[in-house]
Amino acid sequence: MYSLIDFIFTVFTVVFVLLQGYCLQFFLGSFLESRTKSRLHGFYVTAAFGLSRLCIYWLPPTGYESVKTVWKTALSLCILLVIAMCFYKAFHLVTLFLVAAFRAIADISAFVVLILLDKPVDKLLMVWNLCIEKGIITSEKTFETVINVSVVGNQIFREAAVVLLLYLSLKRIVCNYREKDYAIQRTELLSILTPAVISLLLCALLRTILFTVEENGVEMVYDKYPLLLVILPAILLLSLLSILYGVKLFQDTVYLNRERSNRIVLEKQIGSMQEHITEMERIYSGIRSMKHDMKNTLSVVLRLATEKGESENEEMQAYLSELNQTFDCLDFRFKTGNSVIDTLLNMKYHEALRIVPDLQIDIKKLLLPSDLVIQSYDIGVILGNALDNAMEACRKLKEKEPEAITFIRLSSFRKDNLLIFKIENSFDGTLKRKRQAGLPETNKADKKVHGIGLANIKNTAEKYQGTMDYKIDGKVFILSVMMKNERSMEK
Repeated sequence: MYSLIDFIFTVFTVVFVLLQGYCLQFFLGSFLESRTKSRLHGFYVTAAFGLSRLCIYWLPPTGYESVKTVWKTALSLCILLVIAMCFYKAFHLVTLFLVAAFRAIADISAFVVLILLDKPVDKLLMVWNLCIEKGIITSEKTFETVINVSVVGNQIFREAAVVLLLYLSLKRIVCNYREKDYAIQRTELLSILTPAVISLLLCALLRTILFTVEENGVEMVYDKYPLLLVILPAILLLSLLSILYGVKLFQDTVYLNRERSNRIVLEKQIGSMQEHITEMERIYSGIRSMKHDMKNTLSVVLRLATEKGESENEEMQAYLSELNQTFDCLDFRFKTGNSVIDTLLNMKYHEALRIVPDLQIDIKKLLLPSDLVIQSYDIGVILGNALDNAMEACRKLKEKEPEAITFIRLSSFRKDNLLIFKIENSFDGTLKRKRQAGLPETNKADKKVHGIGLANIKNTAEKYQGTMDYKIDGKVFILSVMMKNERSMEK
């Protein structure tokens, strides 16, 4: 019977160690890119972890328990780091945190379960002893079977509780750590690594002092000091929470800093666009006035030259006709009725033709309501960023496929109090999304400056209780922006 119990213990030990390995590959895989695309990659990581843990478990003991605890902890951390380096592209500072956090949470989970379930198990054994004293259990074989089943069941329940607590804690870190593409700095690493290291040291201390050898056998430290039965789990759980909420606090700080930076860029962009559009509107207004006067003057001169009918005036007539056509070109190509948006569209049109000469731009369905309340400059931010992205996408398409047809189509419609813009453009069909934000990621080198166009569009739409969405239809990128036609919430 004892050999069978030992076999069952060994089997379940292996099973639960492999389950911890599964938790490890889930945790590392959520942050790091795997070195291979094999479907068995997770299995290899799990197996490597399980083999390493079993080797550490069966290592021969040393003369000093404290020395054994320290070097086993250090060895475990080194093995986790090697596994991360071998199976993942883990040359990042965040890898140090992942390794330390996993080991710390695994140790905390084991100690919490051990301390909280130790006394209930002792009480259960006392119940069986009472049963045999009262004659409820009369057979020694039955008593032995009940004890063995209780011990095995307790072991399974403990290990399952450890794995469950480990998995839920790691999952919480994965959820809280939203900016996984963020390049963490050394000081930031220190802020989230410190709770994990402290927890590791605490567990190493507990591993050294928790068990004491007395005349009657091994005794737990909280058997001498019952108050520790409450204090130790509380300290361990607080250490676990410090790791979890340290990550959340760090990520909230990163998010707020990024939002603040984007807001500053957006405000500068809006200010620059307002100044630019105002100046362009003034210039175009002057040009329109001059064009009107000059066309009248040219019409008179051309009529007079025609009336004379002299052959030597033919060259002058051709010149004046060509000059008149040149003034016609100065007129706005796109007219929506909103001077700010007209100026922006025409400015972007001439800019687009310099980038992609055969680019087709269609705004026939871009209709603005007569009772428009949304600030024209906010619409300019949306259309300006959308056109910049669309022009860049068309340029990249032309570089890859010179014969491809490039186009940008702008449209809008109103539904009750909602104003909805739709911008469609051709692109090369390849799109890389940011892991957390879900927005397309720029492929330009300076990602801090570039790649915030859609974020600015989203922020501007949210000022009017709106939202932004996009989808892909083959090689057509479709951006939709919805806003309430009312005053900005920031006002």
